[in-house]
Amino acid sequence: MICKMSPPVTPSTLSASWYADGIRRGDSTVLARAITLVESTSPRHLETAAELMRLLLPHGDRSVRVGITGVPGVGKSTFIEAFGLHLCEAGHRVAVLAVDPTSAISGGSILGDKTRMEKLSRHASAYIRPSPSSGALGGVNRQTRETITLCEAAGYDVILVETVGVGQSEIAVRSMTDFFLLLALTGAGDELQGIKKGIVEMADGIVVTKADGDNAVAAEKLRLEFSQVLRFLHPVTAGWCPEVLKCSSLTREGIGEVWALVEKFRQAMKASGKWNERRLHQVREGLMEFAREQVVTALMANEAAAESAYHWSESIARNEVTLRDTATNIVKNFLKVP
Repeated sequence: MICKMSPPVTPSTLSASWYADGIRRGDSTVLARAITLVESTSPRHLETAAELMRLLLPHGDRSVRVGITGVPGVGKSTFIEAFGLHLCEAGHRVAVLAVDPTSAISGGSILGDKTRMEKLSRHASAYIRPSPSSGALGGVNRQTRETITLCEAAGYDVILVETVGVGQSEIAVRSMTDFFLLLALTGAGDELQGIKKGIVEMADGIVVTKADGDNAVAAEKLRLEFSQVLRFLHPVTAGWCPEVLKCSSLTREGIGEVWALVEKFRQAMKASGKWNERRLHQVREGLMEFAREQVVTALMANEAAAESAYHWSESIARNEVTLRDTATNIVKNFLKVP
């Protein structure tokens, strides 16, 4: 008798309902595979991913989404571990979306956040997903919005989105989260920490980290400086005045106050109706982001557009035509715009 071996199970051979059922059960292994599926750019995975998102429509929008950013060295991973453990111990289920930078040369990334958050990664109520940024602005990859929905469907009620660093493109993080938290540290320059003014203006709260030991006094001084700075900035969220706190991720002193600030923000925004407005804004931003991605993908795959770009490239190099005019003509032909 000849026994036939079953074909190996791969993302392309699994149905959307299989993923959806596992996610609704809270199966972290299935969740991980589902995130890999929606992150995939392979054409054979696109339809399954699309169907999965349709199946999970009734199960999304059930969490508090917190974006966390700060300059390199501020201790984002250490803070998130302490913050996540505090939330888990308080009865929450926490998902951390830690985005690592992707190499422009090899396409690889370190994905070391799960290692740095060793205690949190072992907690039964926590899920950490390191994902490559894939060159996305703001250190947030293009499928982070869908990953948030997947985690919500799996029962995680607090989603923490950690970014690569800090810069103007961090607006991408704020556009998909409810509360935008900026971490700051002493000894990094002036009272704005070398951070662009626009980043401070986007923050719903600022936390001075490493406020312990010999650094405690300096941390309090910086907290007061930031409080003074915020008095001269226009609040990004109507009806909310950002607050500045300090904490120690090592001793966990002040960690509870950070969550209390997030809760205070949520209650105030829900009472004023701004919470739903912000969620609607997230939806609109996500819609345009996906539409833009699909248009660009289609344009790059269009043979006529590629041939036109190749044909005109030497003329552009000889300064006979401009990049702007040539690109405009390529796009018009692609979209069939007169």
